[in-house]
Amino acid sequence: MKKLITLLLLCVSSFAVHAQMDDPVQWTSEIEKVSDTEYKLIYKAEIADKWRLYSQYLTENSGFPTEFMYDSIQQANDFRLVGKNEESKGVTKFDKVFQAELTYFKGTATFTQKIELTNPDVTAITSEVIYQSCDDEKCVLGDKEFTFQIPGKGSAENAFGGQSNVLEPVKWQTSVNKVSDDEYEIVMKAKVDKGWHLYSQKSYGDLGPFPTEFSFADAGKTYDLVGKVQESPTKDVFDKIFQMDISYYEKEATFTQKIKLKDKNTKIINAEVIYMVCDDEKCLPPTGVDFAIALDGKKVAVNNAELTEKDILLSKELDLGITGKDEFKDDTEIAEKSNLSIFFLGFLGGLIALLTPCVFPMIPLTVSFFTKSGSNAKKGLFNSMLYGFFIFLVYFLLSLPFHVLDSLDPEILNNVSTNATLNLIFFIVFVVFAFSFFGYFELTLPASWSNSLDSKANNIGGIVGIFLMAMVLVIVSFSCTGPILGALLGSTTLAAGDPAMKLTMGMSGFGLALALPFTLFAMFPKWLNSLPRSGGWLNSVKVVLGFIELALALKFLSNADLVSHWGLLKREVFIGIWVILGIGLALYLFGKLKFPHDSPIKKLSFSRISLGILVVAFVIYLIPGLSNTKHANLTLLSGFPPPLFYSLYDQQAGVENTEHGDCPLGLPCYKDLDEGIAAAKAANKPIMLDFTGWACVNCRKMEEQVWSQPAVFNILNEDYILISLYVDDRKPLPEDQKFRFDKGNGNIKKIKTYGDKMATLQTLNFNNNSQPYYVLLSPNMEMLQKPVGYTPDVEEYEAWLREGIENFKKKSK
Repeated sequence: MKKLITLLLLCVSSFAVHAQMDDPVQWTSEIEKVSDTEYKLIYKAEIADKWRLYSQYLTENSGFPTEFMYDSIQQANDFRLVGKNEESKGVTKFDKVFQAELTYFKGTATFTQKIELTNPDVTAITSEVIYQSCDDEKCVLGDKEFTFQIPGKGSAENAFGGQSNVLEPVKWQTSVNKVSDDEYEIVMKAKVDKGWHLYSQKSYGDLGPFPTEFSFADAGKTYDLVGKVQESPTKDVFDKIFQMDISYYEKEATFTQKIKLKDKNTKIINAEVIYMVCDDEKCLPPTGVDFAIALDGKKVAVNNAELTEKDILLSKELDLGITGKDEFKDDTEIAEKSNLSIFFLGFLGGLIALLTPCVFPMIPLTVSFFTKSGSNAKKGLFNSMLYGFFIFLVYFLLSLPFHVLDSLDPEILNNVSTNATLNLIFFIVFVVFAFSFFGYFELTLPASWSNSLDSKANNIGGIVGIFLMAMVLVIVSFSCTGPILGALLGSTTLAAGDPAMKLTMGMSGFGLALALPFTLFAMFPKWLNSLPRSGGWLNSVKVVLGFIELALALKFLSNADLVSHWGLLKREVFIGIWVILGIGLALYLFGKLKFPHDSPIKKLSFSRISLGILVVAFVIYLIPGLSNTKHANLTLLSGFPPPLFYSLYDQQAGVENTEHGDCPLGLPCYKDLDEGIAAAKAANKPIMLDFTGWACVNCRKMEEQVWSQPAVFNILNEDYILISLYVDDRKPLPEDQKFRFDKGNGNIKKIKTYGDKMATLQTLNFNNNSQPYYVLLSPNMEMLQKPVGYTPDVEEYEAWLREGIENFKKKSK
C-alpha cells in the first residue's frame, strides 16, 4: 500500500508542478547610479527549490549559459558596456543532466553590468536575458525583457506610490532597406510582451478591436507610397474578448511600407502608428507612436517641436489636482482561477456516472468478486483497492495525449472552443449522445476491445490483469460515461488558462469519483447492503442526462453562430429552446412523456417530484430572458447564452446602445467630465469616474452582471454622479481642442480624439491605463477609496461603493 500511495502522489504531483510552475525563475531588476554618466544594471533571479540557473561562463558543450543581450543600435548610439557582466558566487560541481563539470546557482543569483552613457538624452536602456534552468529530471528555456529607466530622466513616478500601473506591452523598432537609388522599404517591427495580442491592420467595425494603422506625414509630397503596408503572417483565431474571428500577433510583428522618392534630397521619413493591444482579460486604449526614420539608417530623434502655449494650457487642464492619493493607494491585483474547480467538476461528473446503468450494477459484482475470491481476505481487499486505483489511473493517462498536442501547438485546445467547424462537430456529437441516452440506440466501443482485454486479464492475472480489468470497465461503460466526459472536454476547452492541465484535473476527478466505491465498499463490504437495487430509476438518470446533453449542445451551436455571424441563434432563440427542453424534462419527470426503455410508473417518487419542481422553477426563471425588459439579464447564466446585445430586438432594454451613446442600464450619467463635476457640486454627491471603452468586454460584464444587481444599481442611481469616460472613442476632437501632450519621458503624444484625451487623463492622474477602472472622488477631487478594476464579486463591489459614501460624509463634515 505504501508503494501504491507513493505512485498516486507522484501522478498527482507531476501535473500539479506543471500547473503551478510555468517558469521556475522569477526576475527583478534595478538600476544604481555610480556617477553622472555611469550606472549599474542589476538583474536578480529568484530560483525555485530544486532548480538550477546556469552561469554566463560555461565551457563549450556543457549546457546553455545565461546570456544578456542589448539592442545593437541603442548600444552603438546611447551607451557602452564597461567590463563584463559580474555574477554572484555559484556552485561548481558535476551536473547529472549534462554529465559535465559546470557552474550554476540555486536559490538566488545576481548579475551586474556596468554601463557608461554616451548619449546624455537617453532615458531608458532595454535588454533581454535568455537562460536555461534545470532540475534533476528536465530543463526549461526562458527569456525576459527589461527596461531600465535612467534616474531623473523621464522615469514615471507612480502617483499612488510603488510600481507604475501603466502598461506598455509593445515596443517598436524601425529600420530601412534600400531597394534602389530612389526606392526604400521602411520596416517597423513590434515586440509584444508575453500574453498580449497586437491586432492586424484589418478593420472589424465598431464591435471589434481597433486595427493597427500607419500614417506617413509627407506622403505624396516628397515621396510616394508604393502599395499598402505589408504585414507579417498573423495568427487567425476566434477571440474570446470580442467574440469574433480576429487576426493578431503574439511576440512580434513586422510591417513594411515601400516608398519611392520624388525629392531625392529627402533624408528622413516621419510616420505614426496607432494600435490597440489586449490580453485575455483586458484591452488598453489605442496608442500612438511617432517614428523619425533616417534613410541612411542612422538614429535620429523624433521631431518634437516645442510645445505651444495652447499645448501647455490644454495639457494642464488634464491634471485634475487629485488629493488623497497616498491614503488610497492602488494595489489591486487580478487573481487567477484555480484548477481545483475543474477537478471538482470532474469529480461531480464521476459521481453522476456512478448512477448510470453501465456502472452502478458493476459495483457490488466487482467488489464481491475481489473480496470473495480466494482464501486470503487481505489479498482480496488489496486487489479491490488496486482495481479502484487503476480506474483512476486509466482516466488520468487518457488525458496525457492532450498535453502532447498542447506542447506541439499551445492554442490547439483553445481553438476547439473557437473554431466554427469544430463547434458544429461538438454540437452534432452531443445531440447523438443525447438520443443515445434517450434509448433510441446505444453507443459502444468495439466489443473486440473489451473481449480481448477481458481474456488477457483472466490469463495474465496479478497486477497487470487487474489493470486490464480496469480498462475493460472503462470500455464497457463508455455508452454512459462518454457523454459526460464529452461535456467535461467541452467545459475545459471553454475555460481560460491551460486547457490540457484543466482536462487532466477534470479527468482525474472523474476517475477518482468512479474508483472510490470499488475501494470503499471493499473496505466496508457491509455497506453493499445499503445500496439501492438496480431498476428503472437508472434509465431515468440517463434520460435526464440526455436533456442536459441537448442543452449543452446548444452552447456549441451558439459558438459557431457567433463566430460565423449567421444570426440564427440569437439570445431569445437560445433561451426559448432551453425553455422547451425544460418543459420536456418536467413532463418526463412527472410521467407525461416516455422514452423507449422506460418502465411503467406506478407512483411518482419523492425524488422525481422534487427534481421536477426544480426544473419548473428553472423554466420560470428563464422566461423573462425572452422579453425586452430589464429582467432579460439572467445573471445566473451569464456567459452561457449569447450576449445581451446579440438579440432579436433592435435595442435590448437595459443594455448600453453604443450608437446613440446611452448610459449603461438606463443610469443617469455624464460623458463630459466638466458637466459631471458641476452636477456633483450642485447635488453635493460623490463622483464615480468610470474609465471604460466601447470594445471593453469586461466593462460590459460589470454593467450587466454587477451594476444590474438592485443594491449596486440603487447606489449608483441615487448616491453617486456617474461620469463614463470612453478611452477608445475615435471621435475627433474639434480643431481648437487638439493639442500635443508631453509624456515626460522625451515623447510627445498627439491628442486628436476624445479617446486620446480620456486615456491620457487616466494615465496622468491615476497612473493606470487599463479598463474597466473605477475611481471614487468628492466634487473637490479628493480620493474617497482606492481605485478598482474588474470586480465580478457583487458584494465586494457594493461594499467598496458604500465605503466611498461613508468617507465622503466624513470629509464633508
